Amino acid sequence: MKTTMAGALNAALRDEMEADPTVLVLGEDVGPLGGVFRVTDGLTARFGEDRCFDTPLAESGIMGLAIGMAMNGMRPVVEMQFDAFAYAAFEQVVSHLAKMGNRTRGRVRLPVVVRVPYGGGIGGVEHHCDSSEAYYAHTPGLTVVAPATNEDAYGLLRQAIRYPDPVVFLEPKRQYFTKEEVDVAAEVPPIGRAVVRREGTDVTLIAYGPAVQVALAAAEQGAAEGRSIGVVDLRSIVPFDDATVCAAVRATGRAVVVAEASGFASVASEVAARVTEQCFHHLAAPVRRVTGFDIPYPPPRLERHHLPSVDRVLDTVDELQWGLS
Repeated sequence: MKTTMAGALNAALRDEMEADPTVLVLGEDVGPLGGVFRVTDGLTARFGEDRCFDTPLAESGIMGLAIGMAMNGMRPVVEMQFDAFAYAAFEQVVSHLAKMGNRTRGRVRLPVVVRVPYGGGIGGVEHHCDSSEAYYAHTPGLTVVAPATNEDAYGLLRQAIRYPDPVVFLEPKRQYFTKEEVDVAAEVPPIGRAVVRREGTDVTLIAYGPAVQVALAAAEQGAAEGRSIGVVDLRSIVPFDDATVCAAVRATGRAVVVAEASGFASVASEVAARVTEQCFHHLAAPVRRVTGFDIPYPPPRLERHHLPSVDRVLDTVDELQWGLS
């Protein structure tokens, strides 16, 4: 079927709620309204207010409630309305959600999915366009997933809901209403597995979430200009698929990490470090990064300068291949 990413996520929630009566959805405006991005549209009408319901505007309380539900046999799916809104729940996430399994030596598992619309590209204002993945990736005990395609959005969300431990599920909000073919019967690779979206021989672009589409567009334009650029979609930030990423980099000898978040102390930094450590003797040039700038998220009129672009990516590829600057 051809559907938007929001539609694919909605279908994943619906299918898991039908398959498992312990799955429920909670968050701000997720009930009759269907969420600000309409990802939960129709779920309350279909499953009732006991299984898809609105909460007060209190993210810490929402997360605490979900943790308690998970401790008592439920599988809550929490929607944080926007990326930066989730910071109010961060203490609950770090101190309890991520640590409960270890604290109880595995006796208490918390199968909670925290859905976070994240990233820019929608002309949003401050608190509505953060890329917060590094906070979660740095927290042991959390699995962190970032789909880049509608089919992955469907398949990975179903996997996340079935996962025995907490998953932070990062949804690129700029892609919510982009239509693609989705085969709901297809088996997508599991959480923890990267995929090569495009083969190349000159350089490998490594990206995740919304940056994958930028990387693919850069590879397409690069091909028209005589470059052969490969693209690896991480899909899963934690756990990280070193094998797939490093095999692609060793094949080209050059790598560029593309990500929307600021570059300092970032997921992109970690990817660059891992690739350098494991592929050092195969590299013809240093691993480079194309990221957002190290500034608070800019006003809507300036975000196109802040976010990685095709031109910025190809300029960096040129620097790697021919030493241009």
